[in-house]
Amino acid sequence: MKCYINIFPILLLLISCSQVKNEVKPVINDTYEWEELIDMNLTNWDNYLSYQHQPGYDGSIPKNEKGEEITPIGLNNSSYNVFTTFKEGENTIIRNTGEYYGCLITKKEYANYHFQLKYKWGDKTWAYRKNLLKDSGILYHSVGPMGVEYWRSWMLSQEFQIMEGHTGDYWCQKNSAIDIRAYKPESILDPMAHKSQDYITLSMNSPYRNYCLRSGNYEKPDDEWNTLDLYCFDDKSLHVVNGEVVMILKNSRYIDEQGKEIPLTKGKIQLQSEAAEIFFKDIKIRNIKSLSIEQQKLF
Repeated sequence: MKCYINIFPILLLLISCSQVKNEVKPVINDTYEWEELIDMNLTNWDNYLSYQHQPGYDGSIPKNEKGEEITPIGLNNSSYNVFTTFKEGENTIIRNTGEYYGCLITKKEYANYHFQLKYKWGDKTWAYRKNLLKDSGILYHSVGPMGVEYWRSWMLSQEFQIMEGHTGDYWCQKNSAIDIRAYKPESILDPMAHKSQDYITLSMNSPYRNYCLRSGNYEKPDDEWNTLDLYCFDDKSLHVVNGEVVMILKNSRYIDEQGKEIPLTKGKIQLQSEAAEIFFKDIKIRNIKSLSIEQQKLF
């Protein structure tokens, strides 16, 4: 008896395997050219200190016991050790005591970039924040003179907040403005970012006010390092906390004295000192030619 073998399934299998082999995608090299922004002497940074604000601060210039206005500490005053560095293994760590309000400020301006740092909280809080949440922040697209906003400590800028339970929040600084995908506020509630929502405008004169909550809390415990990524391209930005996008922002701008909207898409980067001890490491930045396809879809 003759035995016939159906070779069609075998041919189909061979063809399918060949197609799968041909469709394998090449491995993409995800290495980037980073500019390291941290060294023992903080050579990439200036620093500015204003005051040690006290409970009850109302936005006016602080006064001494005689009722005289106090002069801010100023730029690069070496008498104060608010920002210091030390080695931990191979890592250079910045200690920001938070004792005085102020900031580290990059000496260079940046546009179209991916900025990254790691932070964790220290134990100390001072004066105004003795009984409040620990607070700091990344201020980006920083332009103009120092000490122009409510706390008389920072430049006009956009804020990526670093705060216990609130890392990734947004604040306007001075007269900056931006549009954020967020739930609209109701009554005394604040707007809250979410990728499913349309954009609302945040500014000092917006009906939605000048503050927006991040979409969720992705922070690690106080004794662990958190990684923050800030993507800025053209007028758009993304706040990313430990790998999670917590805010989608666009149309970065400020309002000038004549009420005209001016694009705000480049500037220096400030790291806030805000009455709480915080440590930074692995601070770096790289230029980008565009947002990724996945990031673009968020807008």
